[in-house]
Amino acid sequence: MDLKYSNIYFIGIGGIGMSALARYFNQIGIAVAGYDKTQTRLTQQLVKEGISIHYEDLGAKVGDLVGDVTSTLVVITPAVPQSMKELIFLQNSAYVIKKRAEVLGIITAGYKTLAVAGTHGKTTTSTMLAHVLSSTEAKCNAFLGGISANFNSNLLIEESSPWMVVEADEFDRSFHQLKPFSSIITSTDADHLDIYKSKETLVQAFEEYGQLTSPDGKLILHDSVDVCKELPHFTYGIGENIDVDYKGQNLRVENGHFMMDVRTPTQFHENIILGLPGIHNAENALSVIALCETIGVGLEEIRPALLSFNGVKRRFELVVRNENIIYIDDYAHHPTAINVLLDSIRLIYEDTPIYVVFQPHLFSRTKDFMQEFARSLDKANEVILMPIYPAREEPIEGVTSEALSKLMQTKVSVQQPETVLQSLKKINSGIILTVGAGNIDRLVEPIKTMLL
Repeated sequence: MDLKYSNIYFIGIGGIGMSALARYFNQIGIAVAGYDKTQTRLTQQLVKEGISIHYEDLGAKVGDLVGDVTSTLVVITPAVPQSMKELIFLQNSAYVIKKRAEVLGIITAGYKTLAVAGTHGKTTTSTMLAHVLSSTEAKCNAFLGGISANFNSNLLIEESSPWMVVEADEFDRSFHQLKPFSSIITSTDADHLDIYKSKETLVQAFEEYGQLTSPDGKLILHDSVDVCKELPHFTYGIGENIDVDYKGQNLRVENGHFMMDVRTPTQFHENIILGLPGIHNAENALSVIALCETIGVGLEEIRPALLSFNGVKRRFELVVRNENIIYIDDYAHHPTAINVLLDSIRLIYEDTPIYVVFQPHLFSRTKDFMQEFARSLDKANEVILMPIYPAREEPIEGVTSEALSKLMQTKVSVQQPETVLQSLKKINSGIILTVGAGNIDRLVEPIKTMLL
């Protein structure tokens, strides 16, 4: 690893990807400190682990916290505004500043990296892959894009293993910094059009990413993905009539277990039980089976690990199950992901009423997919829309949750976060979903407390 620094300073340390890097450097004995705009449960945990964090822009005073120029590396994310006073001071003081993706690329270059790319499904699939491998003799290291319920962390260090599992993020073309041995590509649906401008440009970025795969490795491509077909690859998908190398069939719920049958290029396996329900989790499991088999891990080891996989925080996370109400929290923020989420709920719970609280993420994404969001959310019986979470963006005229609501056919209202709980209190039975990638997660504990 060509990062010879005794101090690492993170701007935006509370981000899920940044926090994994911070934990990594802290665990290998390097002094770590950082700034974040908001105190969260994750930043509080980092502090407990010995990392110094503050929550105000210190400007030039940050020089008192970081080491000298020669011994300190500054790590940032693309979301950090160029107007931030700390960043301006560090730039003017000639500190070495690298993006998170570049640092991740440098670290993982020393491993056989198994990466998971795709506009949705990355986090659950990479976490499932890490869980499966860690349950076998192969073991693995991992930088994850979510908090694994099995590890209770987004970092896994296993010094004996040559394997490194990472999430390959397409935002800002970050995944081009990686040198994967093998990769799963779950989807290339249009997204991040504020960066890529067109779906064609986005798909080309995935093509370029796939070309980074080692000649000794393999690409594992979802049936919908049409890139790098000239490279060594396997395809996967769910359905009776699709032509793929790894096929999931006969998805069903039996005795409370979500299961499927799997046809591989060489065998047919019945009754594979998944620890997590959902069509998307069945697809994720197929990709993990395929990739694991390419590195010599057989289904006899994979099968029990899939059963014991408990998922990722905020990915189809079962928060409350009582006699009348089931409450699930999910990170879905793209129409395709919402479609799969609601289709999975219907598959499992059939005619039970579905109540969705959705917080759109980004004005640009809402603008690009306004009609698609409306159609996907219409699958619910009733929807509460919260105001759009802006993240790094300024408002776009005419792009609001009210505008989205007018395109929908199902029962819908637009509410501020403080009124959502009052509305949910009126629900006597059914499935409640909180959905979105912004700060809607702050409602999870209050809703949980109300329902228990």
